[in-house]
Formats: sequence, structure tokens, C-alpha cells
Amino acid sequence: MYFILVGVTVAALSATNLMASTQVRVVDGDTLEVAGVVYRMHGIDAPEAGQTCNSADGGSWQCGKEAIAILEGLARGNDVNCDKRGIDLYGRTIGVCKVGDRDLNATMIETGHAWAFRRYSEDYVGLEEIAHKVKIGIWQAETEAPWEYRSHKWDVAKLEAPNGCPIKGNISKNGRIYHAPWSPWYLKTKVSIKGGERWFCSEKEAVEAGWRAPYWGH
Repeated sequence: MYFILVGVTVAALSATNLMASTQVRVVDGDTLEVAGVVYRMHGIDAPEAGQTCNSADGGSWQCGKEAIAILEGLARGNDVNCDKRGIDLYGRTIGVCKVGDRDLNATMIETGHAWAFRRYSEDYVGLEEIAHKVKIGIWQAETEAPWEYRSHKWDVAKLEAPNGCPIKGNISKNGRIYHAPWSPWYLKTKVSIKGGERWFCSEKEAVEAGWRAPYWGH
């Protein structure tokens, strides 16, 4: 039933977007590019693109991909406005993004497609507690939070990477893109030192060298 409801939700949201906006691009479940500016959505942390979450029936579902789909339904084709609350380590602007009066950050929490990122803000803790209580989305069963998921992936990859630097800097027709250990394409990505590709010890290092994170949305 949950998956049917989510499908209906995505369809309903997408139906309002009659024309795709060239000004809005979804990077992942908690990051938007609006008019060329990349915004890391304040106070929330969505599952990573390749992450799966536990479901109420004991199975799993692609919570990362679904979070991206929900954010696309909310944002694309609409006039998105984000405020500016600072810059993170990767050069992204931190902000609350809205369509009209609708807080997209809050909506991702309310629909069970993101956690309140309590490490940085408690603005959405109340909404998270409601979503948790009704067991919607990520709260339907105990599951791994994205910061734990990233940490585990990092620790494993670091043991196998040259000099303990596990981020892969790839060069393709789409430009210089880096893949962190939690990227869905991480294992498929090969690093050609001769071709100008390289390994990085942190995302900050990759960004400063001119590489960018992949775009998982449209």
C-alpha cells in the first residue's frame, strides 16, 4: 500500500509541473541547483542516491531514488526560491527552498523522505517526530541514517584506496565528476592516472581541484 500511495503522490506532484524549468535541477534528495546556484537544503539529510531502506514487510525499497523523485515532483517546472544561510565546505549555498509558501525542506521531512539533520539544525525535529510516529517512508522500519551509511561506505573504501584516499575523480563527456564511496557508480568507476584522473582524500579537496559531485536527478 505504501508504494501505491507514493506512486500516486509523485504523479500528483508531477501533474502540476506542466513545463519543465530549465532553471531548476535536482542534484539529489537534499540538493537543488536553481539558476546555476547549488543549494544544500538546510536542516535535512535525505538518503543517498544508491541507498536502500528497510520496509515494513521485512524487505527493502530504494529510498534514495524515491527521495530524488519526490523532490523532482515538488521542484521541477515550478518557481523555486531559496534563501541563503551560509556556504558549506563544498561551496554549496545552504538554504531553505520554497515553491510559493511551501517549504520544500519541510515537505521532504513530512513525507518521510529525509531525516532532520540534527547535527546542524533542529528546525525540522518536530516534523520528523510526527513522520516517525505515523511510520511513513523511512520510518516504516528501523533503517540506517544517511550519515551512518556514508560513514560505513567511507571506512570500507578507505582501506582499499591508494594512500587511504577513496574518492574517485573521473573525466567524461559530462566533465570532471567525483564519486564518493556511497555513489551508485563508485564500484564501476575506474581511475586512469594517465588520463588525468585522480584520487581525492575528501570531497572538499575534489571540489577545490575543479571536480563536481554527480547529478542524480534531472
